[in-house]
Amino acid sequence: MAAVTFCVVVPETERLDRFLADQLALSRTLAARLIADKHVTRDGRPLRAATVLERGAVVTVELPPDEPAPPSYAPAHRDLTFAYEDEHLAVLDKPAGLVVHPGPGHWEDTLVNVLVGRGTALAQGATEGRPGIVHRLDRDTSGLLLVAKTDLAHRRLARMIERREVRRVYAALAWGHFANSPVDIEAPITRHPKDRKRMTVLAGGRHAVTHVRVVARFAHADLVRLELGTGRTHQIRVHLAHVGHPVVGDREYSFGGSRRVTPASRREAERLEALAPRQLLHAALLALVHPVTGARLVLRSEWPRDLLPALAEAAADATLLAQRNPLQYLGFFASDE
Repeated sequence: MAAVTFCVVVPETERLDRFLADQLALSRTLAARLIADKHVTRDGRPLRAATVLERGAVVTVELPPDEPAPPSYAPAHRDLTFAYEDEHLAVLDKPAGLVVHPGPGHWEDTLVNVLVGRGTALAQGATEGRPGIVHRLDRDTSGLLLVAKTDLAHRRLARMIERREVRRVYAALAWGHFANSPVDIEAPITRHPKDRKRMTVLAGGRHAVTHVRVVARFAHADLVRLELGTGRTHQIRVHLAHVGHPVVGDREYSFGGSRRVTPASRREAERLEALAPRQLLHAALLALVHPVTGARLVLRSEWPRDLLPALAEAAADATLLAQRNPLQYLGFFASDE
């Protein structure tokens, strides 16, 4: 038999048969059968289905040969910042450069691997290979990201996102100036027919809506507040590029970037672009009702330090470099207060 050993990291579990089914992505029937057959033990002693485990309990589960073991993930270690965390879910302030879940080229250095290395419980009832992942952020997009620790939280959060009950608000610096504000961008998104790594607006694609409001207007770019009406891959970047205002620093959807600026101002635009280490896009606000406790959560993340020089250059305001809360200073969160 294959054996799986795990340590409980939550303060207290629900009854063992339910907890085991959730943590190992087993059916409740199989979990109950393993317990009844004495294949679930603690310190060599079989456990009962109604057992409630406390933090630190080490449990061993023997799986029959015909039952595949749950997927395992190589632990990785990296400092993470959390805006919120309890036994049901966590909200991570994701740094740029971190891939969310394992995939080709990134099997052992993703957020999932780091969370495993940290000992964080992760819901298993998600898409295979994405334990705990409720929604994604692109590798080079920073900001607030929801992670489900239990299958119950995952199911409820996924349903809430589907029903548009989770507010996801982004800050971005976009080339040019919007003629109208606020404005809704509604355009279908699908895989690019010639480049499968990119997305594009194309008839027949999946319905997608992005709500845009200009927060500040600078010489060559607007600081915009974007709220997702849907959650398609690369949605904000594709939609802004589609309407002629790509995200500053976006290497995939720039459509010319600084070269779009008139020749008389090209040098200033190039200086701004040179200060962008990545796309100037940040998940700045997450608001939801807690899926288990019912508490109202409103979480904010300020403009990241690596993007501050580009924002100060765009605003022609060097004092922004010393601002601890540049988004608040520029009125980005005013409508949330």
